[in-house]
Amino acid sequence: MKFPRLVISLEKIKENAKKVLDMLNKHDIELVAVTKLVLGDPKIAKTLKDVGIQKIGESRLDNIEKMIKNKISGPFQLLRIPMLSELEKAVLLVDEILISDKITALKIDEIAQKYDKNIELIYMIDVGDLREGVWFENACKTIENIAKKLKMAKLSGIGTNVGCFGGVLPTKDNLNTLVEIKKYLDDKLNTNLKISGGSTVTLKLIENGELPEKINQFRIGEGILLGTDATGHRDIPYLSQNTVILEAEVIEVDYKPSVPVGKIGRDSMGRIPEFEDKGWRKRIILAIGEQDIDPSGLKSLNKNLEILHASSDHTIIDYTESEVNYKIGDILKFKLSYGAALRAFTSPFVKKIYQ
Repeated sequence: MKFPRLVISLEKIKENAKKVLDMLNKHDIELVAVTKLVLGDPKIAKTLKDVGIQKIGESRLDNIEKMIKNKISGPFQLLRIPMLSELEKAVLLVDEILISDKITALKIDEIAQKYDKNIELIYMIDVGDLREGVWFENACKTIENIAKKLKMAKLSGIGTNVGCFGGVLPTKDNLNTLVEIKKYLDDKLNTNLKISGGSTVTLKLIENGELPEKINQFRIGEGILLGTDATGHRDIPYLSQNTVILEAEVIEVDYKPSVPVGKIGRDSMGRIPEFEDKGWRKRIILAIGEQDIDPSGLKSLNKNLEILHASSDHTIIDYTESEVNYKIGDILKFKLSYGAALRAFTSPFVKKIYQ
């Protein structure tokens, strides 16, 4: 058996997807299931489609291409604003593209005309998180002017992203900003735009009955795949967090001081490490490191383990308080934060096992 590895429960992911889909269906909200965390994994994408989810969201065209080659059907939504260098490929592969400026929109329209391809555009609006999107105060006129220039591509909606850069949380107020912009654009363009205004963190507004009525598309990955909400800093109570388990092997067991001996500089990642003097402690080293995971995002299934630090290839754990006496060759299991899972799925050194 090869370690480290991710043990992926397709059944638990399926259960999470079904719960989220049912929840959104009750509110007439379209679910775009986001697969960027798992690099467009075809087995996971198929699991999502089998539940009845129609649209898959991805940030990278290579992942979309991989799914198509593995007979995963669209429609596909491209989440990251496409680079000019990949626009032609984007138009040919996907059905809906998130955009935020005139140059990209008009170039997509030009390529769509070339290939006689219907393509839908969602114009992103920045309501305060400071990632992508036209600033909300300038959105109405900017989007109206661009939409009127489109010939083949179609403005199908507006959207926003919160939480991912500035940590701004979705609220009734900042989402109502989108509703007001929609009203203006619907009137000026004689259309009925969708509002792609939700992500995992926005589920909380549905739970609390605070989601504005006109928000009718959610882009959700983390909640389905991990059952967690990093921005909201919570485990989602009605979803499973046992979807993905990391297993790593012990390569050293020893008894050492809790504070290094010698002059302290920086570690291999350029950080200045800090240590609490607890005397001599029982320690484990795992054959996994920063190249594979974010060690701060490891959540041990043995609650009495303390993750101390990691270098590129080693993770050091204090097991002094554990009732288990570990030995070389033992396997430790962890749940993962979004950041830790992102690295683990990306690392070619972490094997993926499906159950």
